[in-house]
Amino acid sequence: MNSATQQKFSVWTLMAMVVGSMVGAGIFSLPQAFGRETGPFGALIAWAIAGVGMLMLAFVFQTLSRRKPDLDAGIYAYAKAGFGNYLGFLSALGYWSAALLGNVSYFVLIKSTLGLFFPVFGDGNTITAIVISSMLLWTVHSLILRGVKEAAAINTIVTFAKIIPIFLFIVFVIYGFSADIFAANFWGGEDVSLRSVASQVRGTMLVTVFVFVGIEGASVYSRYARNRRDVGVATLLGFLGVLCLLVLVTILSYGVMLRPDLAALRNPSMAGVLEAVVGPWGAKFVSVGLLISVAGAYLSWVLLAAEILFTASRNETMPRFLAHENKNGVPSNALWLTNAVVQTFLILTLFAQYAFRLALELTSSMILIPYFLVAAYGFKLAWSGESYEKDPAARRGEFAVAAIALVYTAFLIYAAGAKHLLLSAAIYGPGTILFFMARMEQGRRVFTPVETVMFVVAAVGAAAAIYGIATGLIVV
Repeated sequence: MNSATQQKFSVWTLMAMVVGSMVGAGIFSLPQAFGRETGPFGALIAWAIAGVGMLMLAFVFQTLSRRKPDLDAGIYAYAKAGFGNYLGFLSALGYWSAALLGNVSYFVLIKSTLGLFFPVFGDGNTITAIVISSMLLWTVHSLILRGVKEAAAINTIVTFAKIIPIFLFIVFVIYGFSADIFAANFWGGEDVSLRSVASQVRGTMLVTVFVFVGIEGASVYSRYARNRRDVGVATLLGFLGVLCLLVLVTILSYGVMLRPDLAALRNPSMAGVLEAVVGPWGAKFVSVGLLISVAGAYLSWVLLAAEILFTASRNETMPRFLAHENKNGVPSNALWLTNAVVQTFLILTLFAQYAFRLALELTSSMILIPYFLVAAYGFKLAWSGESYEKDPAARRGEFAVAAIALVYTAFLIYAAGAKHLLLSAAIYGPGTILFFMARMEQGRRVFTPVETVMFVVAAVGAAAAIYGIATGLIVV
């Protein structure tokens, strides 16, 4: 494909894709999200678990980029190579769904932020907010149609621009930090027990997943890398830098406001924390930083969503029409489908009371299966010895890393709970129609016997989720 050979990304551009994807709406909502669930002690445990777990997953991405350099758009391709066509499809569908739901959350948060100054936007789910969001959606759509390389260059610039306000937030909050307030918040409540802390930590897991989504940004764009080894380096460096920012924003906020006050903040809650330190201008400053950040993250995620559909289609896991590129080398049909679905969800946010939180939780839920399958593929390779023939000494260490990543991602699925798994099934089940279309186009049998069982589980889960939503048993 000519477009892939002409548009090559440096390690810095790939790292900007990772940072740009990870640093979006989530970091600006951390003080409220963590304040609602736990205190500094529980937060430190949560970040330690999430940091180690995601670091191991980052190492798995790095390992797989070296051992399977021929696999493009890794988060999808690894699942297919390791576990067959249908699980590969579900990984692509789950990742694509997470990307577009993340974009919905970005739009809601942009309008909620503007609602601080213009009440007509409310919490980001008013008619005016939806209309303006839709205009922005299709404006960015037109920009991307002009070329992926140009959009990636803009993303690199915006990534640097949005890190600056976060650094300044950290500096100001360190200045206003109170040890007494921090100590009062430390245990997250009056009940100081292992069970209480464990419950608090579990309550933060989906939040940590949401802010780490994007760690695979370089992997998804591996076909554009000048050197495939750059994919792993970019993933690791981007992850470590963002982890430092996430921990500092979370922990330092506990030294500014009491936990109930943090929990009561409206999003972006970083604005409320900085306002408590420096006055009203702090809220405006953070709000501007958020708008820049979310705009950049949105651009990253539109690119990633279209890319995953395109690559899956090119590898005959999605219908053929999604492999179409326009004259600028942009996967245009995949982009149209992505943004059409984003538009649909934007309209649906009119009927969701807590639109941002719902989009956040669904984004986190949909990414769990793809992450689990990546860790499982890394584990499978190390267990079987495949690709280690020339490097047997590395096998034991990489096996341990993959095992930890596998346990962590399995724990995330458990922590998400039955509600979020059912909501995920509500997308996986009906979304399988795209897999039917692809298999019919190729004249192949749709499912193997094992895949038939998987589909039945997804279909039953989808039916249960739809029934639960319709009867009020599942509140969205």
